Amino acid sequence: MATHSYLSPTGVEIAFVLVGLVVLGSGLLVVTLKNLVHAALWLIVCMGGIGIEYLLLGAEMVAWIQVLIYGGAVIVLFLFGLMLTKAPIGRTEELDVAHRWPAVLVGLGAAGTLVTVTVQAYQHTWFEPRDALALGSSEGLGTALFHYWVLPFEALSVLLLAALVGAIALSRARREDDGPDELPGEAQA
Repeated sequence: MATHSYLSPTGVEIAFVLVGLVVLGSGLLVVTLKNLVHAALWLIVCMGGIGIEYLLLGAEMVAWIQVLIYGGAVIVLFLFGLMLTKAPIGRTEELDVAHRWPAVLVGLGAAGTLVTVTVQAYQHTWFEPRDALALGSSEGLGTALFHYWVLPFEALSVLLLAALVGAIALSRARREDDGPDELPGEAQA
């Protein structure tokens, strides 16, 4: 049985850590920027980086799903919802959190707990490359998805459909004090 040493990382492991740092940085920008469009663009970078991480792990099918579904469709749906609901896109004071430091402490505590639990759960577990390829292949993913996860998958699709219908309903709703939409240069008669 081959032994693995943490003192001599391979090129793939170095690339994995570097891409992970890009994902971490873009994720921090997503939650700290006040401009929602810029945050959505950094979320695309984050999702693309996670797709690269999946490629480095040998799960090509999962990587393409990550890039196409999350990096493409979900971000487009998010931006579509922003445009339809007439949400403030630029900097606004409404998006500033009054309790930022307690939120940071809770977030760091949750991240620390997650890392601790994950490390303790897998510290003595090594995955063989053939097992990783079987889990990331289209056959392995399809079997797992349609055998064990079909109900949550369908529930998620209904939830996304409901969110889209809700965004359209909110965009069409008019308050009594709103008049007809005007173009910026038009004057009232």
